[in-house]
Amino acid sequence: MYALVDCNNFYASCERVFNPNLQNKPVAILSNNDGCVIARSDEAKALNLPMGAPIFKWENFCKTNGISVLSSNYPLYGDMSHRVMTILEQFTPDVEVYSIDEAFLQFKGFNNHDFTAYGTQIRQRILKWTGIPTCVGVAPTKSLSKVANKIARKFPKDTKGVYVIDSEEKRIKALKWMNIESVWGIGRGFQKKLKAKGCNKAIDFVNLPDAWVRKNFGSTGFKLKKDLEGIPQLQLDEPTTKRAIATTRSFDYTYDDINYIKERISTFAAICAEKLRKQGSSCYMVYVTLQSDKHKKNLEQHRASRVVTLPYPTDSSLVISSEAVRVATQMFKEGIKYKRAGVIVMGLVPTDNQQLQMFDNENPKHKPLMRTIDRLNKKYADNKIKLGNQDLQRTWKMRQERLSPRYTTNINEIIVVK
Repeated sequence: MYALVDCNNFYASCERVFNPNLQNKPVAILSNNDGCVIARSDEAKALNLPMGAPIFKWENFCKTNGISVLSSNYPLYGDMSHRVMTILEQFTPDVEVYSIDEAFLQFKGFNNHDFTAYGTQIRQRILKWTGIPTCVGVAPTKSLSKVANKIARKFPKDTKGVYVIDSEEKRIKALKWMNIESVWGIGRGFQKKLKAKGCNKAIDFVNLPDAWVRKNFGSTGFKLKKDLEGIPQLQLDEPTTKRAIATTRSFDYTYDDINYIKERISTFAAICAEKLRKQGSSCYMVYVTLQSDKHKKNLEQHRASRVVTLPYPTDSSLVISSEAVRVATQMFKEGIKYKRAGVIVMGLVPTDNQQLQMFDNENPKHKPLMRTIDRLNKKYADNKIKLGNQDLQRTWKMRQERLSPRYTTNINEIIVVK
């Protein structure tokens, strides 16, 4: 059996854990730079605040309806997510963290187990230990556990947040209830073809001939169909080494200052290098992008990208940052106001198993230096050790005018009990 454990309105729930005044009140969380709504509580959804709403257009609506609008507090959300996932590992060793607020669990050897009671135990422990409400869906396959979770979320009074598909009757009933566009793994392209075929519910897709599904949707669609039939096809994903690592961000405002751009590029490159070292990889290529604000049509636009190939693989922040800044300086155009930039490291190889070069090799002093920097940053947090061309005060320069404290990751912002 598989379970999908999903945190309810995760970002809003994290804020409510430390600010009880937000309980049962409408809450909206904004994207980077306080741009648009990316998460809503059930109360905000009931007021018809749309997902993706630009806050400058909906500011008066939020004030009129008493919606608390907050900036994204990613350090808090990331830490709370880690706590939830750690708790899930107490119930089974087979856990796939699917996103920041949901995870798949596989129960091997749980024969004749009461999964409703077990799911309830999972919910209660997470709520007691973290304050985060969850829903649990249990079924014979991953796809069906997604369906079960949606039922648990849709009917909280009837299911008490836990629903188990453990019979053919329940499976058929669930698939008849679920709309085709809500089925996990069916994107817009799939939906268009299926609706043209007369498929409006999940059961319609399952009842299609195997040959037709395989012909039109390939092995991916065929596996999904079988999974929904209760025949396990989709297994838990094993953690894999990334083939590329990217750090791309929008700026808080637009900038035409080359020194600001160079500082941002250097910071993004250093973060990519740190991630490389964390997974034991080195890179052969560095890809840099610069982009003006496409929404400001009255301004001159410029978008550029360039790849630099290194003579040897490296995980050194010094080398990667230097190359990225050099390329960004070449792409920069005077008079253009830039809004977004990014660094992607590619051509990854294992650091401990790579082709040696006869003439071009990295400075041998870089390896121990990077290890020392990583160790100190881990010990003292907040990336105290930086390159000389980075801003020593801030890593991310985002507009966050409605930011709550980082209660769990910064001792200076820990909750105060009065």
